[in-house]
Amino acid sequence: MGQTRLHFTAGKIEADRIFAALDQAFEDDGLPIAVLEIDEEKDIHEVSLYADGDIDPIEARVKDVLAGLGLPKSLGRETLPDIDWVARSLEGLKPVRAGRFFVHGAHDRDKRHSSDLAIEIEAGLAFGTGHHGTTAGCLEMLDQVVRRERPRNALDLGTGSAVLAIALAKLSHIPVLATDVDPVAVRVAAANARLNHVKALVEAVTAPGFHHPIFGRRAPFDLIVANILARPLMRLAPEMARHIRLGGSLVLSGILDRQRDAVISAYVGQSFRHVRTLHREGWVTIHLKR
Repeated sequence: MGQTRLHFTAGKIEADRIFAALDQAFEDDGLPIAVLEIDEEKDIHEVSLYADGDIDPIEARVKDVLAGLGLPKSLGRETLPDIDWVARSLEGLKPVRAGRFFVHGAHDRDKRHSSDLAIEIEAGLAFGTGHHGTTAGCLEMLDQVVRRERPRNALDLGTGSAVLAIALAKLSHIPVLATDVDPVAVRVAAANARLNHVKALVEAVTAPGFHHPIFGRRAPFDLIVANILARPLMRLAPEMARHIRLGGSLVLSGILDRQRDAVISAYVGQSFRHVRTLHREGWVTIHLKR
């Protein structure tokens, strides 16, 4: 029997509360649990739990957890097809150049140049192949920031496919912590790090927030890159300030042109200064220093 996804929607506060309860309830089972923001404006978040084999007893346990929280939910059930998602996700995509980076799939290995910092990404279910303006903008900005500042310890927050973490490892040969709230993305990130021969430098961890103990062990960071969304980035400003070294740099993206000033203001309020904004396809990538 293949894998099944149980899912339901909730507001962010409810979703985070449910995620924590499910994470504790299924800790010994090792089942992947994820929270995905569906609609930022309407505060709709989707909580998913993935399981193999007989799903009925798992569904009953999920319902017990929800009932214990006083939050009865109608569960959706999706049987995931046995599809080669890697091949499907890269079908028809062309390689991307950004700064010195060349991001490509296995089918475009022959297009690499000897001077390229080549990153082979088999994205699977995780966000980030380099084709989106935010990812390409981050790559271009990281190329410039790393050459000037030579960081020694970096964080890729919301890593997705790990393209940015791999770029940092290849560019500067430093340890990079790559975190994501989605365990599926973290598995893909770890696989991509192995594929690009930077497994020893990139540590991929499922971490829903800065309260995870891995941050206490690895901080402070010289460089943090976060390609997520404007509103979460604004909420994270105080935590970013606490986890970055004085004089360290932030590279932030997932921000629309019209959201730029609000994001910068949130970070200026935490003793960051704006260095540069890169515009690409209606999105911005922002470099800030503490």
